[in-house]
Parts: sequence; C-alpha cells; structure tokens
Amino acid sequence: MRRSMLAFATASGAALLAAAALPATAQPAAHRAAPHAALQEGSVSAAQLLAKLKDCTQLSNGKYSTDEGTPATVPVCGKNGAVFWKADMDVDCDGQITAQCNADTDPWFQDDTAFPQSDGKPLNAAKLPYVVVPSASGIWNYQSAGIKGGGVVAIIYNNQVEYAVVGDTGPNKIIGEASYAAAKGLGIDPNPETGGADSGVTYVLFKNSQASPIENHADAVSRGDALAKKFLQEN
Repeated sequence: MRRSMLAFATASGAALLAAAALPATAQPAAHRAAPHAALQEGSVSAAQLLAKLKDCTQLSNGKYSTDEGTPATVPVCGKNGAVFWKADMDVDCDGQITAQCNADTDPWFQDDTAFPQSDGKPLNAAKLPYVVVPSASGIWNYQSAGIKGGGVVAIIYNNQVEYAVVGDTGPNKIIGEASYAAAKGLGIDPNPETGGADSGVTYVLFKNSQASPIENHADAVSRGDALAKKFLQEN
C-alpha cells in the first residue's frame, strides 16, 4: 500500500538533526546502518542488464507518479522479451500476518495480495521478494503486455540484482513498490512505514514468464537467470 513520507520526515526532522550532531560512537544503535552484503542472484550482473536499458521505447499511454501527489514522470518501457521502469521503492507489507508485517507495523496493512500462494493463502511479504504492478488503467494494462501473477522480475539497485515475482497490484497511477523481503535483500530499509528508497531502482519484468509455484524464490532465481541471459542476447 502506498504512503507519503512527508509527515514522518517533518515529525522526526528535529530528532534526526540531533542524532547527526553526535559522534558515530554515540549514535543510538537503531540509527546505525547495519552492514549489508552485496546481493547478486544469478550470473548476469547489474551492469550487463543496465547497459541494455539505457533507451526507453515507451509502452504506456502516459506516465506514472512514484508517490501520491507527485508529478507523473515514470514511463513503462518495452524491450524484446521484457518491460521495465526506473523508479523508487516503497515497501509493501501486505499479505500474511507476520512479526514484520501486520496492522501494528504498517498503518496501511492489508491481509491479502492480488496473487495468492499455491495453497490459496496470501503471499508472505516478509519472506518472499515480490513486486507490485499498477492496476490496469488507460495508462497501461500489465496483462496485455504479457505480465501476470508470478511473473519473474529482476530488480536492480546499487549494482545488485535480485529476482522476484509479480505478487500484488497497486494504485493505477502510481509505480515503484516491492515487498518487505525484496527491500531487505537489497539493503533497503524494509520498514513499511518509514523505509524504502527514493530513487535508483530498476524493475525488469520478463514477459510470459512464471515462477512455479509463485512462492518458490529459488525457482524465480533459476528462471530469472535464464531469462536475463536470453534478454542480453535478444537486445
């Protein structure tokens, strides 16, 4: 679920400034960045994929906003075998109730996802890397582009590659959202209320692909690596 960070930033600005004035050794533990091991799933590097994504052949009839109330600046672009966009990452915690994702940790929490697990239960956002696509509209219809629930996605951020699946749908005018697990894997703060990344995230959705079952991340990685290699060859 989408949210604006403005209110939080305003309320916590003074506290952050005060913490910044302290020496590093005096910083509260909660404010210290935990070390993050660079993620590289599969054998295709972020640089190899990004080299093929420099130009955008726009597929969408218009552009999307990255947050409610912001200008629409993000187009959906097309390549052979895939669609992609470059945006921010807001954190989606919807789906199964877990210690990380629930009504207490996420004010916008919903206990369901557009695409369920193979057993019919909602996806587990704290465990499964998944991406949210905009609901179909006059701007763009993901289904008509060969994108479906469980479709394989490569997420590129900070020279890292993580594979995920299409797991949920969101507002029809906003783009750039992924699950708690997807954010955490890339070293992005996964807090559904205050985390996320403001920019620098590229989402590559492979057409007519599907992890089986949708909740099997290892299968998404295996299929994603093969699809990424094919993508390099065809573009």
